[in-house]
Amino acid sequence: MAQDEGPQDRPQDVPATAQPTGDELALRRRVSDLEREDVAEILREAAGEGRLNYAELEERLESVYAAKTYGELAELTTDLPNGLPVPGQQTAGPQYAGQPVPQYGAGMVTTAPTINAFLSEAKRTGNWLAPQRQEINAVLGDVTLDYTEAQLPYDVIYLEVKSILADVKIRVPQNAIVHLDSNPILGAVTEQEAGLGGVVEPSTAPPKTFHIRGTAILGEIKIKRGPRLSKRLRLT
Repeated sequence: MAQDEGPQDRPQDVPATAQPTGDELALRRRVSDLEREDVAEILREAAGEGRLNYAELEERLESVYAAKTYGELAELTTDLPNGLPVPGQQTAGPQYAGQPVPQYGAGMVTTAPTINAFLSEAKRTGNWLAPQRQEINAVLGDVTLDYTEAQLPYDVIYLEVKSILADVKIRVPQNAIVHLDSNPILGAVTEQEAGLGGVVEPSTAPPKTFHIRGTAILGEIKIKRGPRLSKRLRLT
């Protein structure tokens, strides 16, 4: 007679495949050329401060331009004070009174590398992923940040802007709430409404709040609302 199978002889249940967490998905996210350039700038700044020697810089830059995922980029800056935020870890970043630093989520960036435009031009337009906190330093250059078509995962966004003999343009959604703290020194910091030349469709999305600190020294910082004229006229 066949004997009954014991508990140890019975097939065990196969555990279900664990789903990746939000942090894991963030690390696997494919990166763009712009993100690689941002990390390359972080490494060059670190080398200029003496944190990396020439050989280390060359080695890391080679890895940056070969990187395909956010996790690969983050690993190259973990030992630097202004490195990329790592999913699951709280990031420091600029502090604003009474405002907590949020946790990093999948596909979201709390603090991005500083935008430095020295005798050059920097632009963020179209469908780009906007960080919650961004610092901008423009010297004899031009910077344009257009948030009207950007992905805005945060309800509150903080911008720290310095313009020295430079022109900085920040375009926010039509229904955005703007808190402007300006400090012009022989310069100008202005907030303008959307101009004429087309009908601006009312937004059904909840308004985003922008806290902007602007220092203009012989330069200009302009905050505009709504899509640019070509968009309002449906030319693009």
